[in-house]
Amino acid sequence: MEVPLAMWIAAVLLAALLGGVLGAIQGRSRERRRREEERAHARDEATRIVERAREEARSIEKEGELRGKEEAFRLREEWEKEEARRREEIERAERRMEERSDALDRKFDRLNERDLQQEERARELRERERAVDEKAGEVDRMTAEATERLESLAGITREEARADLISGLEDEARARASRTLRDIREEAQRTATREGRKILAQAIQRMAAEETQQATVSVVQLPSDDMKGRIIGREGRNIRAFEQATGIDVIIDDTPEAVVLSGFNPIRREVARIAMEKLIEDGRIHPGRIEEMVEKSQGEVEATMKEAAEEVLYDLGIHDLHPEIVKVLGRLHFRTSYGQNQLVHSREVARLAGMMAAEMGVDVQMAKRAGLLHDVGKGMTADHEGTHVELGHQLCRKHGEHAVVLNSIRAHHDEEPHESVEAFLVTAADAISGSRPGARREMFDTYVKRLERLEAIALEFEGVERCYAVQAGREVRVMVEPDQVSDEEMSRISEKVARRFEDELQYPGQIKVVVIREKRAVDFAR
Repeated sequence: MEVPLAMWIAAVLLAALLGGVLGAIQGRSRERRRREEERAHARDEATRIVERAREEARSIEKEGELRGKEEAFRLREEWEKEEARRREEIERAERRMEERSDALDRKFDRLNERDLQQEERARELRERERAVDEKAGEVDRMTAEATERLESLAGITREEARADLISGLEDEARARASRTLRDIREEAQRTATREGRKILAQAIQRMAAEETQQATVSVVQLPSDDMKGRIIGREGRNIRAFEQATGIDVIIDDTPEAVVLSGFNPIRREVARIAMEKLIEDGRIHPGRIEEMVEKSQGEVEATMKEAAEEVLYDLGIHDLHPEIVKVLGRLHFRTSYGQNQLVHSREVARLAGMMAAEMGVDVQMAKRAGLLHDVGKGMTADHEGTHVELGHQLCRKHGEHAVVLNSIRAHHDEEPHESVEAFLVTAADAISGSRPGARREMFDTYVKRLERLEAIALEFEGVERCYAVQAGREVRVMVEPDQVSDEEMSRISEKVARRFEDELQYPGQIKVVVIREKRAVDFAR
């Protein structure tokens, strides 16, 4: 029994061993098949990837070819358009050249015709001169014969007759010469007046005058009356600090929701106004903040002045002006004279002078430059000693301005003679800008006194009966006694009255003096 059991066990072990071997062999075969299937699948996937890549490459290549063709087509179209445009420009240029050539040919033809006409006229003139010379010789011969016959008939010589004739005609010649001289003088005055008025009228009509008036006080509006206490500060320290920093008086009264800034320096007053508005808007009002706001406001005002000056220079087409002169010129933006803004006045003078220079055919740019700078010294009078004429002359001479500009600055107040036409034009433009309606304001008392003085000066002359100042003092009408003043003496009185006005009075523009002589004969029918 033991032997068969051992054999059974051995058989079982052998069967297990064979089963394991067979299982291993089958597993290896399955693994091999699986790997072969994976390799086949990988080869198929690689084949598909390669095919897709080839297809994408072919599509990209076709797309690139299409884009290249489109770009080439676009470039070709642009080139054709540019070529067509250039061809049109060349054709237009050729047509213009042909037209100019034709015009030159026509001009040459006209010149040739004129030359022929001039030669023909010259020939006719030579023939006429010969004929005149022949007739003059004949006239001289006939005159000599007539003179001999007259001498024989009159019994006196030619010299004696000439002396008698001259002595008899001296008085008549003097009278005629006097009348002729008077007529020539009157005609010259009429012509000069007419031409002058024409030039001035054309210049004034081309200029649109602006009117700007400023006062010596500025009013700052407040959000409420409570702000007045904050502006004053504890024991008045805020208002004292503000006045010390700006140099402007702050007036706080019963005016609702407003404070008044008073001062004769317009630049300081503008700085104070801006600083006050900034402090009110900020709400923090104390001495340190006041100094900070005043400093910022000074920078803003300086920038505003420079911008205003540069705008005027651009408007007038004036360049290469020294920065220091531009800076002083900008100060005129806040300077007024009789209520007229001085920067606006300087621009008006420059425009008028330039327009009149264009009408007269002189240097327009020089006239504009001299007109703009004629009152530049007014921007320095607040900080420097001397008149605005001297200050402006020194400033412009220091920075190399032209002699015409320097002469115009001094000559427009008659401090030196006018040395150029431009200087005369600047003086005339200054008078026009200052005397146009609405340009300046004048105190009523001063205005009335000036009118009374005009009438009083005219009444001082002998033979003057009445005198009236009309048209706001622009014209004075003088009535004379017809029995005491003759027609010849009327012009003498008008001239003397005008000279007295020039010597004793100051006035903008000009004053027209009209002398009227009227003689009446009155009777009554009863």
